[in-house]
Amino acid sequence: MEIREATVAELATLPALESASDSIFAELGFPPLPPPGSPDELAAARLVLVAGSPPAGFARVEVVDGNAHLEQLAVHPAHFRQGIGTSLVRAVLTWARTAGFPAVTLCTFADIPWNGPFYRKLGFTEVADPGPGLRELRAHEQALGLDDLGARTVLRHPLTAS
Repeated sequence: MEIREATVAELATLPALESASDSIFAELGFPPLPPPGSPDELAAARLVLVAGSPPAGFARVEVVDGNAHLEQLAVHPAHFRQGIGTSLVRAVLTWARTAGFPAVTLCTFADIPWNGPFYRKLGFTEVADPGPGLRELRAHEQALGLDDLGARTVLRHPLTAS
């Protein structure tokens, strides 16, 4: 499936895709997660990559503490377990390396299989001492109540020039 930058028209469709993707958490007994980002927030992101046309998944990237930060990864449930999430993460890593970022970071649930363990399989490791931007993101997540749903972690994937 082709991975490319989202078009302006596609940005309006991505909040519904994110909501559909988040529905899998209900299977774990989670209450509804915070609402998805708006099309305006997506338009302001450093990068939004999509998989397919119409998009079956997307990755939203910001810049935090001088690193590319994977703010959101979402795949529509109709396309789960087809390698789309992996392809999107690898595309983010390639983009960030080409753009000269030293690493890609993210915040996620530590133990849910399609969160922490998924990213660890792709080479992400725990961040022992997050920078100020990541600490601010974690405080925001705590204020939203995400820590009440399960252990959260900050992960980092170092990048080297290819």
